[in-house]
Amino acid sequence: MLRPASRRGNQQGASPRTSPYEPDDTAPLQRDPISYGPDPREYQSGPSPNDPPAPGPYAPPAPGPHRQEPYREDPYGQDPYRQDPYGQGRPYGQGPHGQGRPNGQGPHGQGPYQPRPFQPGPYEPGLYEPPADPPPGADDSYDADGSDGPGRRGLGRRRRGAKAPKGRFRRLLRRPTVRVILVLIAAFCIWLAFSIGQALTSPGGGSLSSKLAEWARDHYLGPVVTFGEWLSYSPPKVGGQPGFSLAVPSGGPTKYRHTKTFQPIIPHQLSAMAGTPLPGEGQWRVLETVKGEPAIFGTFLRPSAVYTSYVAGIVSMDQRLVSLQLRPGSEDPGPGNWHAQSWIPPGTRTGLVATFNGGFKINTSGGGFYLNGHTSGTLTNGAASVVYYRNGAVKIGEWGRDVRMTSSVVGVRQNLRLIVDHGRVPASVNQDVLGSWGATLGGGYYVWRSGLGLTRDGRVIFVYGPALNVHELADLLQRAGAVEALQLDINPFWMSYEYYKANGHPSDPTPANLLPTQQQSAYRYYSVYSRDFTAVYAR
Repeated sequence: MLRPASRRGNQQGASPRTSPYEPDDTAPLQRDPISYGPDPREYQSGPSPNDPPAPGPYAPPAPGPHRQEPYREDPYGQDPYRQDPYGQGRPYGQGPHGQGRPNGQGPHGQGPYQPRPFQPGPYEPGLYEPPADPPPGADDSYDADGSDGPGRRGLGRRRRGAKAPKGRFRRLLRRPTVRVILVLIAAFCIWLAFSIGQALTSPGGGSLSSKLAEWARDHYLGPVVTFGEWLSYSPPKVGGQPGFSLAVPSGGPTKYRHTKTFQPIIPHQLSAMAGTPLPGEGQWRVLETVKGEPAIFGTFLRPSAVYTSYVAGIVSMDQRLVSLQLRPGSEDPGPGNWHAQSWIPPGTRTGLVATFNGGFKINTSGGGFYLNGHTSGTLTNGAASVVYYRNGAVKIGEWGRDVRMTSSVVGVRQNLRLIVDHGRVPASVNQDVLGSWGATLGGGYYVWRSGLGLTRDGRVIFVYGPALNVHELADLLQRAGAVEALQLDINPFWMSYEYYKANGHPSDPTPANLLPTQQQSAYRYYSVYSRDFTAVYAR
């Protein structure tokens, strides 16, 4: 079959090609319409020394006329992994010559080191800039790895609220001044612990609180104790009825006999001070007898028409039948050559009929303490004094005026001023109560008080009770017949009056409290006691 002549001619003049991909030398030379660069077969002049330097690979094309390249679509599509690292949203950035390409893409995208529009971002402090205050509730401690944030090195800065490094304390402890101060503080703490421990464990009775208060007062901390007592002070209750019967004193009434050779002194019934008397109020009962004669009488009386539930105990002791002995306390006046014991040990209890408390501590009593030739403090003229004589009798009066030192005196106990003087209550009992009559619990006027008086016929009157002011205490002593009287100790812990019943054991009688409301045990003087007291024996 014959081909057309045109095709045969072409085939005869064509040179054979072994591959369709080899270049055809017979084809006329023509430029590739989609080429991006110059034809390598054409002559290109080299750079001139006067030409500007060639731009870098990422620099935009130089201004001026240049070749427009025809559009050529990327046969492989857009590369999803080659995104603009600066957030432009298009591969390689926006070029100035991409008007005819998809998404405005040009052949010369903006490089990573070229100026770009300002993009605001989160503020990050500099390397040496102090950290800002953390928000409320944020952790103020160091980061776990010692760093101050992601991408930063740990600078070891201490944040607010974090503990100081241990090295700072170690350096501080190396200073000699700091060591001396620490040694002094340690020595003071050791002394303080020893002193308080010795006070709390010393014999003499008393609760821990009372012993601690006494220790504080002895070491110039009296105002602190007074302030604490003021905080805990409760004023007495208005109105009400007593919590026990006034008709029968503790121990019950005791019968006695009348003899021709001895005429007992029977106190008169006391009139009520709180309105209508209760059954048995103001009526005397025999508490102790000596050789069958009434030696000690006792009664109860309400001293106030306002605080009607509080009861005072009153005792009358006949010195013709009893003798009184002054005893030192183990702490006040303290150890000394007193020739007397600070308690009533076994073997010395035969004939014991009563005991009662002494006065203030010697250093606050306004006077002194004298016993068997030795003195604690100073016997002061004008001070109210109880004088103990060798025959077992006592007298009460003002030292230097009514009583004085003689060879028959074996003991003197001074305490403040007289509250009954020659049968009258001086006006001074209502003046400067705290300063003149003792610091009371909470600074109140109505507290536990005790007093001792002497009648014209020589009987010794003892009065004590709660919710008493100084004037009421003086009135009770005066009503009981005292013509000379003084206040003894105050505050509830130190109040006591005990009488003793043989009950078949005269060498070891059983004590009983006169007032059931007094705080300490009736056996308080059967062991070493810290304060001075008076022991009453049968003659």
